This record gives sequence, C-alpha cells and structure tokens, in this order.
Amino acid sequence: MGATTAGPGPGGTGAPPAISVRDLWMVFGEEAGRHLAAARQAGGGLETITERLQAGGLIPAVRGVSFDVSEGELFVIMGLSGSGKSTVVRCVSRLLEPSGGTVEIAGENILAAPSRRMIQLRRSKMGMVFQHFGLFPHMTVAENIAFPLKVQGVREAERRRRAVEVIGLVGLEGREDAYPRALSGGQRQRVGIARSLAVNPDIWFLDEPFSALDPLIRRQLQDEFLSLQAELKKSIVFITHDIAEALKLADRICIMRDGIAVQIGTPAEIVLNPADDYVAEFSRDIPRTRLMTVGAVREPLDGRTPDPKAPALAEDLTLEQALLRCLEAEQCGLMPVVDADGRQTGLCSAEALARGMGGGIGGGALPDPDEAPASDPAPADAAAK
Repeated sequence: MGATTAGPGPGGTGAPPAISVRDLWMVFGEEAGRHLAAARQAGGGLETITERLQAGGLIPAVRGVSFDVSEGELFVIMGLSGSGKSTVVRCVSRLLEPSGGTVEIAGENILAAPSRRMIQLRRSKMGMVFQHFGLFPHMTVAENIAFPLKVQGVREAERRRRAVEVIGLVGLEGREDAYPRALSGGQRQRVGIARSLAVNPDIWFLDEPFSALDPLIRRQLQDEFLSLQAELKKSIVFITHDIAEALKLADRICIMRDGIAVQIGTPAEIVLNPADDYVAEFSRDIPRTRLMTVGAVREPLDGRTPDPKAPALAEDLTLEQALLRCLEAEQCGLMPVVDADGRQTGLCSAEALARGMGGGIGGGALPDPDEAPASDPAPADAAAK
C-alpha cells in the first residue's frame, strides 16, 4: 500500500504550510541514506524498496510519509507501538536525521539548515514535549519551568509570573520550590508539560505528553490545551496512541502502521470512512453520532420548501446537536440545511436524523447525499437470463 498524502488542513490562506513533509524515510543501519537511494533507484513501490533494505540488514522505521500542517492546525499522529509515529516527529524536528525526503518549516528546508540555525529555530520557533522530559535535578519546579524563558532572555520577574501561572494549570500549586527528586513520576511529567506551556513557540511537537497522567487530570489538561490552542492558534504535531484523545483534540489525524501513513483525514473521516480494517478497529467503539454531521444526511430540495417555523440546521452540526436544536425549537418538521454562508443546500427531516442516529458506532460510510441513488439491482434470475 502506498503512503497516504493529504493537503493542508483548515484555515489555509495560500501561504506556505507551517510544516510540509514529503516522502520522509527513516532507515536505521550503517550508510542508510546511500542504501535507501540505491534501493529507490532500482525502482518499485514501498514494499519492494522495504524488502531490498531489509535484505541488507537495515530497518525502515518510517516509509514514504507525506503530510502538510497548516498554520494554526492541530495535527495528530497516532498508531500502535512501533508504528513509527514518534520517529516521524523526531525526524520533523530534526532530532533524528532522516534518511530521505524533505521537511520544510514555513517554507524553509530545515534538512539543509546548519546546526546554528537549528538551535535558533528550537529556541524561538519550536517547542518540544516528550514522554521523558529530562528535568534539571538542581533546579526547583519553578526554575525548571522558567528555564526556556531564561534562555530567551526574559526578565526574572516575568519568568516567575509565567511559571506560577502554568504551575496552577497543571495542578502543582504549592510545589513551586520543590526539587524533582521530591516529586512523583506523574508530578515530574506535569512539570515537563508546564515547561512547554511556559514558552510561546510557533510550532509545538508533543509526544504523548498526557499519557502518564490520571484520567481526571488528563481530561483537564486536554481541555486547557484546547482552550489555549483556540486563543493562540499554534501549529501543533501531537503524538498519541489514544483514539479518544485524538478525536477530541485533532483538526486532522494521521493513522500510521509499520512506518506508513495509512490514512490522513478529519476525525469524522477517520471514523465514518476508514481506509481499511486497521483504521476501522481504532474507532470501532466510537459513537458515530458524535461525529456525523447534518450534511451527511441532508436531502435534496426537489422543489420542496421547509416548514416556516422549523429551525435552520448548519451542515456541520452533528446529529446530536441537530436533535437538540429540534427539541429546543419544539419543531421537527422539514428543516432547511444551510452552509457556512447561510445558503440553503438542502432539507433535513426528523426521520433523516433518526436514520443517521441508527447508524450506531464506527465503521462503514454513508452514501454521498449529492449523488443520485443507485437503481435497484436486477433480480438474480433476471440477470441470469
């Protein structure tokens, strides 16, 4: 199977993507770049190239991955352990040197950037959070959190103010002057998260930052993270193995398997139209009604007019939200469906909403409402004649 490539996500303005990745490979082994170039020059698809590399004792961890991240987009990469998701983010941030492909940050080819330029980018443009944060043992919680600001030259009073602010965010009030050795593992992880929130980078790379937290704290941090993102509109690459977390946070999701990007799409596309059984299995227990929109069940006008007192339903309303609108309006007749500009694009009835709700949980796709329904198949005996 070839790698799935998807264009920029929501909010595109014609400017270069915040991040652009093309045909990214990460192969482990001696002279991996030379062997990859030779394997590709010999021709063939991903699997053929992979077989050639493996025959030479090399390990292809990332294979031909391509994607764009738009300005202000929260792009989630997820997959099982060993799928290559963390390796991708390390290649994109150039903590690992890719074996092949291109990576551009705001149009700049960072794979060609000298080490001094990469240091500058990491200090001023990139923020990175990984599962193991490497806290300074001789610094207090507040000093650890404020350290990136110190590197940027921020004054001490402002560093302390910001550190105290994010300490409250992650629930470590009262531990400002504690040292890492006095903290539990989960508390140390929260210090690392707070340290990333203290700086104000254009691009964040986060590798499972909430994975070791208690469920309640994890949900709170996810909510705070979304609120922060709504205000600051950062460009984020977020790694997780949790489909619920991905669906909650993502503008778009990239599902990886064996180093390949199997599918890239919005949360609704991933759940409602999975590319294969592997993707479908991730979202098997996710209620479709939380993601399915009115646009998926709208009906053509066909000369009909909506009921005068019926509420208008936006195409991007979920079925759950649409049913709430009906209940609030106490009117569930034939309702107009409108696009983002308020133009009527179709109609929706309570029956159509009910049919959509009856779709149950993830798996399978609905027919395109803009396509004409297929004619009934001919009876088997008629077809045999």
